[in-house]
Amino acid sequence: MRKIRKSLASLFTWVLVLAFFFPVLWMFINSFKTEQLASTIPPSFIFEPTLKEFGIAMDRGMADYLVHSLVASISSTLLVLLLAFPAAYALSIRPIKNVQDALAFFISTRFMPAAASILPLYMIFKTLGVLDNVGALSLVYAAMNLPIAVWMMRSFLSEVPVELVEASQIDGANLRVEMSRVVLPIVMPGIAAVALICFIFSWNEYFLANLLTSFDAGTTPPFLGSFVDGRGLFLGSLSAAATIAALPVIIAGWLAQKQLVRGLAMGAIK
Repeated sequence: MRKIRKSLASLFTWVLVLAFFFPVLWMFINSFKTEQLASTIPPSFIFEPTLKEFGIAMDRGMADYLVHSLVASISSTLLVLLLAFPAAYALSIRPIKNVQDALAFFISTRFMPAAASILPLYMIFKTLGVLDNVGALSLVYAAMNLPIAVWMMRSFLSEVPVELVEASQIDGANLRVEMSRVVLPIVMPGIAAVALICFIFSWNEYFLANLLTSFDAGTTPPFLGSFVDGRGLFLGSLSAAATIAALPVIIAGWLAQKQLVRGLAMGAIK
């Protein structure tokens, strides 16, 4: 009876996994079809693969949008790491007064809906003349991801043995040496996990990018929306463009998978 329950639970889990993965698989399959085959009902499972729709997506200027997304995502992630590490350090290893109040403030800013801040942001950007600017968009992404990064890093830093830090202080290590040579190597997997999560959040962000940018700094998510217009849904081209857009996240996740697992195991989910 117990074996039957385990088998049913395993079967149910696989069904759920396949159900969630099927849209991604179907997108990948449709990207190698012509537009006519991708839109046929019932769908065609036997076809001759083609790269035509990938060419159409690139001809519409997707390369520029990919570059904008990469610049905004990477620069904002680096800025978040640069700011979040010392902030989390002051909330964990060298705690300031009213740590819980400061942490609650960081988390509460993340819960504020983006729609509530879009009008002030738009007016500020317009006044400063930085609408449709990749650098300004990177700052917005950094501000968006900073609270969650501080919260996660604080959890990682809390796992560092206090005795190790105290020993380094006894040996004469100053704050810079303590942070860079003692603590940083220990929490590097956690920092990699934070970097990957912030990169994914920035790469997938649609709402702010759609309202604050157009062509000069437009990112990939709004570009994908351009395949749906009054003339209909270009399923083949959209699938090809979405497949290209998903590659950086997949590659980053594959390269950082070991660090991500080790980092999350350090105590991010607490």
